[in-house]
Amino acid sequence: MSNNPATNSPTPIPPDPLAPGSRLLAGSLGRAMGAHWKLILAEGILLLVLGVLAVMTPFVAGVATALFLGWLFLFSGVAGLIFTYQSRGDPGFWWALLSSAVAVLAGLALLANPVGGLFSLTFVLIAYFIVDGVVTIMLGLEQRRHLSGGWQWVVFSGVVDLILAALVISGLPGSFLWAVGLLVGIDLAFAGASIISIALAARKAASA
Repeated sequence: MSNNPATNSPTPIPPDPLAPGSRLLAGSLGRAMGAHWKLILAEGILLLVLGVLAVMTPFVAGVATALFLGWLFLFSGVAGLIFTYQSRGDPGFWWALLSSAVAVLAGLALLANPVGGLFSLTFVLIAYFIVDGVVTIMLGLEQRRHLSGGWQWVVFSGVVDLILAALVISGLPGSFLWAVGLLVGIDLAFAGASIISIALAARKAASA
């Protein structure tokens, strides 16, 4: 039996050269967020309040969403027309011109009749929930073959998407008055709550 201490001693683990830099970066980000935690908290509270208001008045929130998308389509379409005209010698000029013109027309249509646009957005929302639900369920079942746990939540998320689509469809035509605004409000509320939690964690890290 060998008594050589070099043979019996465990091999020392070399230090990770990236660990000090990672800790330094995390500390810098934490200090930066801690210094501005009040602004982050104010943003979270604002989003939370807007989300609650949207949930309470989903029709108004839906119309506001349609108007926002209308202006977004209009500005992007006009910008696309300008850039496409400046590069009219490039391949695909007419297709790019057509795409920008369609964006302008879609923006004008939403701005001229936001309630009608809200009806169209509801059908887009239904299609999204159906497609996303089916894809998410298939993803969860695929993960079941390779992962021991966690896939149930993925499947559950897809089932929830299909349930939401069924609820909106069952409420037509009246659901177009509240579906978009309600879901936008829920999204804003959850985003605001998460930002508030980040702000409170940054305050705690700054005071530590």
